[in-house]
Amino acid sequence: MPVIVNGHELNDAEMEQELPNHQDTPDPIKSAMTALVLRRVLLDEAHHLGIDNEDDDEKMIDALLQQEVSVPTPSRDECMRHYQAYPARFKVGELAEASHILFQVTPAVDLDALRKHASMVLADLLENPAGFAECAKANSNCPSSEVGGSLGQIGRGTTVPEFELALFSAEPKSIIPALIETRFGLHIIQLGRKVEGRLRSFEDSEKSIANAMHKASFDHALRQYLQLLVGRAKISGIDMQGADSPLVQ
Repeated sequence: MPVIVNGHELNDAEMEQELPNHQDTPDPIKSAMTALVLRRVLLDEAHHLGIDNEDDDEKMIDALLQQEVSVPTPSRDECMRHYQAYPARFKVGELAEASHILFQVTPAVDLDALRKHASMVLADLLENPAGFAECAKANSNCPSSEVGGSLGQIGRGTTVPEFELALFSAEPKSIIPALIETRFGLHIIQLGRKVEGRLRSFEDSEKSIANAMHKASFDHALRQYLQLLVGRAKISGIDMQGADSPLVQ
């Protein structure tokens, strides 16, 4: 069934151009088509408001968003409250020695069976932590299995959020007593030594806090704006309910 947006039928050439940008998503075809639909409703709205640049669709979209989606710059007090509420985010020099066993999730895998197997492996390791390296060599789907699961020293911001949160919340020289799920699969994590690092001053952090808060506000406002445009557009051939915006990075 063709996907039609406000009378414009999305074609194979558009999909071929967009698809490479979505290869890391769970469903690249749906993600690419969603992006094309959202881009089309934005372009249609730009034309409707008299924002026109026939040579550059992206400039049209940027001009539309600058005009229609605006959010305030966070105040110094708001940034300070954020800084005080999340001090761990502003530590520098914090390091943790980590090893892990990865049970990779693939489209063909039986997730319930994989989780049961991983849970059994974890239970055995909690009873016998000394066997971690050998167990990693036998079970892990990560290249680190060749070195007993060792990932070396990890700093904040260098791994996926779920893994990082679990790692830096754990006690040194311990195995986290729960499976940690990320987009890569199920992890058993062993923590070695930790270096606590130091807290950056608010003055050194304020600009990055303001930028992050502004971006979060803009992303939220953009999602709401896209929902509004999609809601009043004539779209057939695709279910856009609950679709996340691939335009928000």
